[in-house]
Amino acid sequence: MNLAYYTQLSKPLRKLWFYAHNFCAYALPDSLMRWRTRRLLQRLTPAERAAAERRADYYCRLPQHTVLPADALRVGDYHYPWHSRHKFVTYFFDLYRVVRCFPADARFLRLFGDVNREQAAPTFVKSRPVIAEGQTSMCVLLKLNSVRHFRFIRDAKPFRQKLDRIVFRNLVFANQPQRTTFLQRFADHRIADAGMVNADSDCGHPEWLRPYMSIERQLDFKFIACIEGNDVATNLKWVMSSNSVAVMPRPRFETWYMEGTLRPDYHYIEVADDYSDLEQKLRYFIAHPDAAEAIIAHAHEYITTFTDQRAERAAELLTAGRYFALTGQTSFVSNNPNSGE
Repeated sequence: MNLAYYTQLSKPLRKLWFYAHNFCAYALPDSLMRWRTRRLLQRLTPAERAAAERRADYYCRLPQHTVLPADALRVGDYHYPWHSRHKFVTYFFDLYRVVRCFPADARFLRLFGDVNREQAAPTFVKSRPVIAEGQTSMCVLLKLNSVRHFRFIRDAKPFRQKLDRIVFRNLVFANQPQRTTFLQRFADHRIADAGMVNADSDCGHPEWLRPYMSIERQLDFKFIACIEGNDVATNLKWVMSSNSVAVMPRPRFETWYMEGTLRPDYHYIEVADDYSDLEQKLRYFIAHPDAAEAIIAHAHEYITTFTDQRAERAAELLTAGRYFALTGQTSFVSNNPNSGE
């Protein structure tokens, strides 16, 4: 029924480019990467440097004088595992291209996959629970699995020409209460076109199965549900770059995208955790398209932070540099933008 989901071409083509680019970069000497890093940081304007530092402070909230365990990895020993199966290849390359820019004896911890709980030791992760202002965390965010999570699109269809409904298509499993609750309420609702695309789920609701729907088809709807699964809602990034409006409860988890900084009913339409107010809110924004278009404009403004590749690279390096500094290790990423260290 959902053969189209498993035979998409866009995903493997994006990954093919990702692998080709990163395997080529893998062959370059680390000394060249460190030189390029120094050069990039030295060329930042004061405003660019300040913006990257603010992001690094958000991503890395380690307490002062954090201690690494003795079994932490050395940068110089972190290599592609050619002779073993490696499940997290995209994670490896996203982390490697950052840590290789630091001294070979620098040490770190990493945890790949969907991380939805606090860690006991300072660890590079893709995701973590949203951290309140002023709190510390052992989870340090980097832009991991970027090929899957950081996809932005161009949407030619204006909001007012779209269908007055909300769409949801995703994998759904029994251990994902936000998604199962949504389908319990809206799988057969007149205001929604909602369903799961995986027939192998153990949810016990085969009636929720719906045909796969491409992103292009989903863009025919004014509203797109962005519902957290194991951690964040993967589709949130491309939805916020479209002319549809993201609809979701307040995020509980965050990634490099800084979901914890999103403002409800400003960047997205916020609904209750049990979706009891969802229909009422959609009816309001259908009747007030100007308010919906304002949210779309704010969402488009928000994503510009993540589309500037130079700024992204600077934020990654300063985040890692902050990690190494707070764990008592030497880093050549100086606080002085004019330093040649």
